[in-house]
Amino acid sequence: MWRLMDRASGSGKQMMMGERTGGGNGGIRVTRRYATIGALALLAGCTVIPKGAPPPAATPTETAPVANTLPTDQDRHRVALLVPMSGPNATVGQSIANAATMALLDTNAANLRITTYDTATGAANAASKAVKDGNRLILGPLMGDDVLAVAGVARPAKVPMITYSNDTTVADRDVFVLGQSPAQSVARVLQYAHANGVNTVGAIIPAGDYGQRVSTALVSAARSSGVTLAGVESYERSNTSVGSAVRRLKAKGKIDAILIGDSARMALMAAPFATGTHLLGTELWSGEATIAKSPAMKGALFASVSDRRFGQFEQSYRTRFGGAPARLATLGYDSVLLTLNIARGWKPGTLFPTARLYDREGFIGLDGVFRFNDFGVAERAMEVRQVSGGTFVTVSPAPTKFQ
Repeated sequence: MWRLMDRASGSGKQMMMGERTGGGNGGIRVTRRYATIGALALLAGCTVIPKGAPPPAATPTETAPVANTLPTDQDRHRVALLVPMSGPNATVGQSIANAATMALLDTNAANLRITTYDTATGAANAASKAVKDGNRLILGPLMGDDVLAVAGVARPAKVPMITYSNDTTVADRDVFVLGQSPAQSVARVLQYAHANGVNTVGAIIPAGDYGQRVSTALVSAARSSGVTLAGVESYERSNTSVGSAVRRLKAKGKIDAILIGDSARMALMAAPFATGTHLLGTELWSGEATIAKSPAMKGALFASVSDRRFGQFEQSYRTRFGGAPARLATLGYDSVLLTLNIARGWKPGTLFPTARLYDREGFIGLDGVFRFNDFGVAERAMEVRQVSGGTFVTVSPAPTKFQ
């Protein structure tokens, strides 16, 4: 069991394997050689001090760290976690950081020290401190806009990053995108819909980067699946605008289904205008109870990573931290498992063995199997869910391994 203690500087909390600094706070292979995730069963026997709780006093055998100085680790890998620990995205950042701690505890990892840096006060500054502190790998950042800033600092130091962003355009030889890509979600749901009678599809998408990525993915997915794309209408995020977009789309002629490439809130605004047409969605609908309970969304389909393990993870998280995790918290957990997997053949103090991330057999985590393609983007096994009876029903399970 790892115990938290105050840093002498008062700038955060330090853990024997996980620290917080900067002003804010083994993945398992899909082969028979490695055990599957049994770590969650250990959660009930561990206790972590939630953020804000007073830390216990140090035992006589422990030595308090020097102010603003990180310990020198001869036998541990130094890994930086760059997430927002303050500002508007602090809740998500804290969830990811907590989940990373859970992964360390659940695996009893003794060869990894993770230090958390707050990107809300400046992603480049956080990266600079992480590199100066000797970290050889960066987990994060969360926001796609921060990736380029971090890369500008990390790349010259030969420190790769595994980012939680879902923006595949930021992927590079040393930037691996772990977030769920809307392109994969769109392709998966469209393939399933076509196999079940949908031949013509239209889409409404919001103005902005995410909407553009959905639109590009839809064109490609329609072409590869044999579906006819009747049209794409964009809108600003308001009730009037989204309703008008649906009406414009329906005026184009017969459409079997409408893809709503946006959040649950906007989907609920659009649904009443799409009566009589099948609705399709993206990974943004995952875990959104309002979608499941809306009569207007009955029969709607969307694709996302499996939730099979998330329920147990959520329960364990609540026990430890006294609240529900953000859905993206599993990215923090899985990134630590992945790092531990790679660390088995990684000598402390040396460069991170980036080439091992391209293992075609893939890895497995709380969100199911995944692997990085040649562009550094995580390919994920996704399931298709349907709104039925006030809940989500899995109508096409996610594959358990790659071909």
